[in-house]
Amino acid sequence: MTRTGLSRRNVVQGAIGLMTLTPSAFAQQTNAMLGTVPSVITNPPRQWGHHAPPTIFPDPDVIVIDNAFRPLLVGNAAIHRVGTGFQWAEGPAWSSQGHYLVFSDVVGDTQYRFIWDDQSIRPFRKPSYNSNGNTFDFQGRQISCQDYKRRVVRWENDGSMTVIADQFDGKPLNSPNDLVPHPDGSIWFTDPPYGDRLSEGHPDEAGGPANPGSKLNPRIGGEDAGVIGGAKRALPTNVYRWDPSGRLDVVVSEDQLQDPNGICFAPDYKTLYVISTGKGPGDTGTGGTRSVYAFDVAGNKTSGMRVFTDMKVDGVQCGPDGMRADVFGNMWISSSAPLGYAGVLVFAPDGKLIGRIRLPEVCANMAFGGPKRDRLFMTASQSLYLLQVGVQGAAPG
Repeated sequence: MTRTGLSRRNVVQGAIGLMTLTPSAFAQQTNAMLGTVPSVITNPPRQWGHHAPPTIFPDPDVIVIDNAFRPLLVGNAAIHRVGTGFQWAEGPAWSSQGHYLVFSDVVGDTQYRFIWDDQSIRPFRKPSYNSNGNTFDFQGRQISCQDYKRRVVRWENDGSMTVIADQFDGKPLNSPNDLVPHPDGSIWFTDPPYGDRLSEGHPDEAGGPANPGSKLNPRIGGEDAGVIGGAKRALPTNVYRWDPSGRLDVVVSEDQLQDPNGICFAPDYKTLYVISTGKGPGDTGTGGTRSVYAFDVAGNKTSGMRVFTDMKVDGVQCGPDGMRADVFGNMWISSSAPLGYAGVLVFAPDGKLIGRIRLPEVCANMAFGGPKRDRLFMTASQSLYLLQVGVQGAAPG
């Protein structure tokens, strides 16, 4: 990276030069110096290479809507694109023990790691069986949702793998999408049908809800698709709680919330947040509302369902996907929306929008990481973005 030095002497000399201009020349010179700082909405837009910071601080694509957002920011920190070339980046999760971020390229069927020490990105697991959401539990073990195998798995500290859940009530799961650990050892996860298609997993066998015309052959390119992970969609889109005893319970049913996607606890684990996204393959209902809902949590039960945010900004419907909480209970929620609204929306614990982070791509998910857990990693379509913030993320992973 090249840097241009700006000494106090240069600044003073420049100011003296301006003062020697005639009034009209001075006005022309200062007007030429004024302009719009490059951002996602300028023409031409800002550059997003790894070594292409904005031309001025604070970053013009980090927008303060309410003063409550200011303490959460670092004034001289910029958004950086640290990797690109993926097909659909998702599921970022930070390993505090390994000092790396793991994330999924769902369509690319690969898990990657962003190594903190040298800032490199390397393939981690391929095939990943179209892994989607990832997290780390309180023992530092990675837990992942596998769309292709329609299951939740955990990698043990000895390197072996345990299947956490692949069925409920004797029926195969749809395609677990996102998950979050609880201090009591339980794992809470969503089970929409988005992986029940060719690009992110495999469709149902002929006649299944996700293959009603029987035209698609799930065994092409995946000979075990009909016998591993479920042949046909057979369950509604629920939110589940897996208990360390092996018990699996529905904590939010499809009757309450359709097409659950992102999931997150408040820092005190007394509130559960669940994102309801759009209609998926095989849905017979209207699909999700593209809103975020909050639930009170008591043990293994939820109650008091309410809208946390409808994700509308300036009349624009922003599609949520994944989310994380910081230690103060603010919610950082991804936004799939037109340019200028794509990125991350930040809400206070009471649901008030306080800030926005604009990206040049729609954002699927995010995670807090770095040695101090004060870096926000954002998986956005084809790229991975990074922003240093002034707050730490809550919970492991």
